[in-house]
Amino acid sequence: MNRRIFLATTACAALGGVGAYLYTSQPNMTDIVVTPANAQDGVEIDTSMVPDLIMGDADAPIELIEYASYTCPHCANFHSNVFKQLKENYIDTGKVKFVYREVYFDKYGLWAAMVARCGGDLRYFGIQGMLYEQQSDWIGGGKDAMEIVSNLRTIGKKAGLSDADLDACMNDGDMAQAMVAKFENEMQEYDVSGTPTLVINGEVNKNMSYADLSAKLDAILDA
Repeated sequence: MNRRIFLATTACAALGGVGAYLYTSQPNMTDIVVTPANAQDGVEIDTSMVPDLIMGDADAPIELIEYASYTCPHCANFHSNVFKQLKENYIDTGKVKFVYREVYFDKYGLWAAMVARCGGDLRYFGIQGMLYEQQSDWIGGGKDAMEIVSNLRTIGKKAGLSDADLDACMNDGDMAQAMVAKFENEMQEYDVSGTPTLVINGEVNKNMSYADLSAKLDAILDA
């Protein structure tokens, strides 16, 4: 997937001329373009409301940062065929501190991330797993925005979120702007242009199989 500077969010009203509500029961909805958040009238966006997504021992010898998008099929494949073994053998055993960084190449990836974050720290990674496992189902043909919103809400409710929870989260324009600003800052840190990207102790790596990843991790641990 190629990086996009502009993120379209479904909206019925703009916040500050840029941000937008992501869900509404109103039938007449328009697309508002979210431009790079840090460039809005020279105002720096406060991203403190968007916590880092971390799993594992904070003092682990290896830090692995994954940049991934919920609409990226390669990311879904990574989480299906690589991540489960990575978690079992390296994260849960204290060898790897895992940091997940959300990438929004499209509006649907942003919406999915907002649903995942709606569950808070305790539910985030559980909802993440559902989003990747059911990626082709909730995205569908990718053309009907309201159908995708409905599918994401269904996943959220299966994870234990109420309609009120989802309404509040998916209409939180301030949170959406902060998430976009955080995404832009994090993408610049390692000049990430595609997903999944794996940053292992500061070294940028492209997508890889579990065998290749485990070999790289073991070599670091044995050094």
